[in-house]
Amino acid sequence: MTRYLSSFSLFCLMALIGCNKTDSGSSDKQLRIAVIPKGTTHEFWKSGEAGAKRAGEELGVEVIWKGPQQESDRAGQLKVVENFITQRVDGIVLAPLDDKALVRPVKEAHAAGIKVAVWDSGLDESAGEAVISNVMTNNFEAGKECGKRLASVMNNTGKIIMLRHAVNHASTTNREEGFLAGIKDSAPDIELVSIDQRGGVSIDEALKASENLLNQFGDSIQGVFTPNESTTQGMLRALDEAGLAGKISFVGFDTNDSLLSALRKNKISALAVQDPFRMGYTAVKNIVASIKGESFEADVDTGAVLLDLENIDSQEVKELLNPSE
Repeated sequence: MTRYLSSFSLFCLMALIGCNKTDSGSSDKQLRIAVIPKGTTHEFWKSGEAGAKRAGEELGVEVIWKGPQQESDRAGQLKVVENFITQRVDGIVLAPLDDKALVRPVKEAHAAGIKVAVWDSGLDESAGEAVISNVMTNNFEAGKECGKRLASVMNNTGKIIMLRHAVNHASTTNREEGFLAGIKDSAPDIELVSIDQRGGVSIDEALKASENLLNQFGDSIQGVFTPNESTTQGMLRALDEAGLAGKISFVGFDTNDSLLSALRKNKISALAVQDPFRMGYTAVKNIVASIKGESFEADVDTGAVLLDLENIDSQEVKELLNPSE
């Protein structure tokens, strides 16, 4: 009987050890990090995807890239976030399409124990501790530098139109307000002819809005500012069609092959270039560090460079435009 009890006790001990091994092994499962852009068509987001996936490869975590096709699809992005919460991913890296509407699902993710970092564009302060990291351009300061540059190109005199992006996009709103501050600080005599029209989230929408502005003010303005890739591309097309490209000073935000070509042809005076690759890369690294209880920089300014003919072929700019090479 004693021998039987001893054998039974040994069996229980081995079973307990086996259970503990299983539990320990579960902590080594591959982390799943969802990375959600505002859209998937512009080059900016593709570069962010490359950065996020590079971080995933280096850290040995699975990066799941999914977002709405169009930057106007708030409902679509909300659904993507909610689906990832249901799937119980370990972390979410979000570029919020709406700084207020995305607060609720981000708080739900936090309540479910899912770490959330935001990139490119911030959330309303009501999100609070639900966001563990912000990785983006200092958009106000970048916009301010654009205002100063456009004023300088115009010799601090003349008339300007600004085509805004879309409502509740914190990043572009901050650029727009920064631009206005830059003009006010450096060239208060410049006249801001139109600053309240919006180009929307697609190139086609921006083209139509740009055409309307140029039809109304094209003969009297000397400068134009646009705060993101779609508005810059739309305005460039409208200026080309109106025969005004190269005749009106033009400072825009973001790059693609078409915009870089226009810069080289003097159709654009300067482009503010961000670092979306670094944004995606850093946001994923911060999420993983947070999950593992490691230290990380919570608020990261990934910087912006004003690209022009003087620095377009510099090594710094080449690395910024082609970070994955």
